[in-house]
Amino acid sequence: MKHFLAVALAALSLVATPSIAQQAFPTKPIRWLVPYAAGGGSDFLARTIGQRLSTQVGQPVLVDNKPGGNTALAAAEAARAAADGYTVLSADNGTMVFNPALYKSLSYSPAKDLAPVTLMGRFPMILVVGPASDATSARDFIAKAKAKPGGTNFASAGAGSPHHLAMELLKVEAGLFMVHVPYRGAAPALADVVGGQVPAMMVDLAAGAGFIKGGKVRPLAVANPTRLPQLPDVPTFAELGFKNVEAAALVGMVVPAATSPEVIGTLNKQVVAAIHDPAVHQRMVDFGVEPVGNTPAQFAALLQSETARWQKLIRDLKITLD
Repeated sequence: MKHFLAVALAALSLVATPSIAQQAFPTKPIRWLVPYAAGGGSDFLARTIGQRLSTQVGQPVLVDNKPGGNTALAAAEAARAAADGYTVLSADNGTMVFNPALYKSLSYSPAKDLAPVTLMGRFPMILVVGPASDATSARDFIAKAKAKPGGTNFASAGAGSPHHLAMELLKVEAGLFMVHVPYRGAAPALADVVGGQVPAMMVDLAAGAGFIKGGKVRPLAVANPTRLPQLPDVPTFAELGFKNVEAAALVGMVVPAATSPEVIGTLNKQVVAAIHDPAVHQRMVDFGVEPVGNTPAQFAALLQSETARWQKLIRDLKITLD
């Protein structure tokens, strides 16, 4: 009997070990790399979700802002980090989708070096015009731009940004020739649209909400499958006959590629729970983000379809950053 009990206990300990190890993560602070300066959308997501995540797991979540190289600096650092779940990265479609097509050589490989955990949120793009534009609607804006090829400038948050590529997509779909004026971030680009130096841009709601509410810029159309609840009167591009004009900044969490499925699973469960916390969820919506929180497989499938769509556009238009 004693022998049987000893064997049974030994067997139980073997079964229990993986789940105990799984439950034990994390046992120390988690470092959350953000590839942008403090104050932007990615930083807001990391700090808002990170605060709730820290409470859930009982460990500090330390946000570390590492801007540079169109997000490549932080991505390369995350790729080199120990694959133990204690270094995570906020990765957008610039990091995971655009950069490999925009740069001839990159200091990391999204596919080989980084593993998806979850898509945290979407920042849908909106076509806005400033007071200098006399366009009364998106159709009117497109007609005017078409009538004067090369006569319309548009601002963006930077070459290769989701804002830039959303407008390039509209140009292709609507057959427009407009001139790109890149800025260092959405804020200075918006300031010049408001000031009348540039007539239009694609902007996300998080960056543009204050300007839209204040009547400083006019929203003409949203590059989203459905109308935005915050802008119920603004049509989608699909409603205007441009069904392929869908674009958003997608911000997810990724980890070094060799991280174990168990640790990725734990991180996913905790981050998704944090996103669905009512207070966090509301803060995200109020900021202008569409909260998501999906599985690693769903995020990986999305990245695959986005890569096929956007890398073709970037290569067809010969957009490069080096």
